[in-house]
Amino acid sequence: MNEPVPLTKRQQNLALVTLIVAVVLEIVDLTIVNTALPAITSGLNASAEAIQWTIAGYALSFALLLMAGGRLGDSLGYRRVFLWGVAGFTLASVACGLAQTPEQLVLSRLAQGACGAIMSPQALALMQVLFTPLERVSKLALFGLVGGLAAIAGPILGGLLIQLDLFGLGWRLIFLINLPIGLFALASGWFFLPDRKSSHPAGFDMVGVLLFGVAVFCLLWPLTRAENGWGIAEVGALLVVAPLLFVVWRHVATRVRGRQPALFDPSLLSILPFRLGLGISIVFAAANAGFLLIFAFALQSERGESPLTTGLLHMPYGLGAMIGIAVLGRNFLPRYGKWVLVLGGLTLMVAGAGVLLGIGWLGLSKAALAPLLIVAGLGMGSLSGSIAPVSVAQVDRDHAGAASGMMKTAQQVGGALGIALAGSVYFVWGQGAGVPPSTVAIAVIASLLAITVVLAARLPGNIFAARPAPAGH
Repeated sequence: MNEPVPLTKRQQNLALVTLIVAVVLEIVDLTIVNTALPAITSGLNASAEAIQWTIAGYALSFALLLMAGGRLGDSLGYRRVFLWGVAGFTLASVACGLAQTPEQLVLSRLAQGACGAIMSPQALALMQVLFTPLERVSKLALFGLVGGLAAIAGPILGGLLIQLDLFGLGWRLIFLINLPIGLFALASGWFFLPDRKSSHPAGFDMVGVLLFGVAVFCLLWPLTRAENGWGIAEVGALLVVAPLLFVVWRHVATRVRGRQPALFDPSLLSILPFRLGLGISIVFAAANAGFLLIFAFALQSERGESPLTTGLLHMPYGLGAMIGIAVLGRNFLPRYGKWVLVLGGLTLMVAGAGVLLGIGWLGLSKAALAPLLIVAGLGMGSLSGSIAPVSVAQVDRDHAGAASGMMKTAQQVGGALGIALAGSVYFVWGQGAGVPPSTVAIAVIASLLAITVVLAARLPGNIFAARPAPAGH
């Protein structure tokens, strides 16, 4: 078989630009929606349940298909699957922008998340193909920087587009703007990405994906139904979550013993830092997603801020997060280990509570909110930037890909869970509490962050020491 023809530097850079555009498309679309939620609520007369699923549905479908998306690229070719993902994501974005009912919007967002899960893994796989290990260091750093800027730009862009109200489209523009960007990524990907695939594709465990998806849905669906009250169906769904997860575990263990492709590798959960890191990822993602949802919604519904002002107020938080990731986590994690996560969680808890109190109960000015948001961002960044290195510190390199896929899936599931929990408290129980709903929601977010801190404190002190070899080896 002929070896692939090496790419020139120009071809590599053009391919890199294509991948960056796709990453920006995915990240911006995840963060741009929060700013538009009040406008979507009034525009479609959407219920609290529909609003929660507009965000949580994207994260859920993304999480469930993420590992399958990576293996699809291994089997069929990264370029081909990348183009499928971009095309589907673009069409789903248009469907979101044209939605006439909340149900249509939720279904379109589910499709968006699924296509994002197909597109996203191919970007990292193609980075492996395009660049040498040494070149990847700077390129991945660029990815991280662009991703951070995209996350900050999303709410600002959303607020600006709603404020401009071009052609009378209002909130619909936040989705329709993906059409020209997606077409550019498609054309660029077709011409500039190399056609490569794995020589040893791992195969699929679609039964495992389906079982896990049903279990997560049974957990999230009742939480988003709080507005309508819980009946037999909602209680029944919650009761079957644990048995379904047990079935998933048995299914995966059986496939691993039979040397068949499995949803995840159970042996990774025998590593204490990874097991705790997975838990931290879920709970922290839930707290962060819940905080950002309530922050964006409360500024507009409780304070009457414009979408643009709401977007701009995300900047201090994003700035603090970037400093926390790039400076605090990187410099202090090797020296202080788990205490960086503990301190980050406590900082975010205190400052985040101050922000939500400031929005509602205390009525702080925008100038007073900014320092609190920077501090909250610092806590968020130092924590989020440290979770992955700590979690995989004692994972064998041969399992790095599987561990990374599990971590990303945990983050997305956690985000969906946080939307459901915090959203239910804010939209339902907080409305009749006698205080601003954002003040009531503090209890949920603070509780999640407290769990994060407890889990982080249980990490080993010598986290970056080599993992002890099993007995007999």
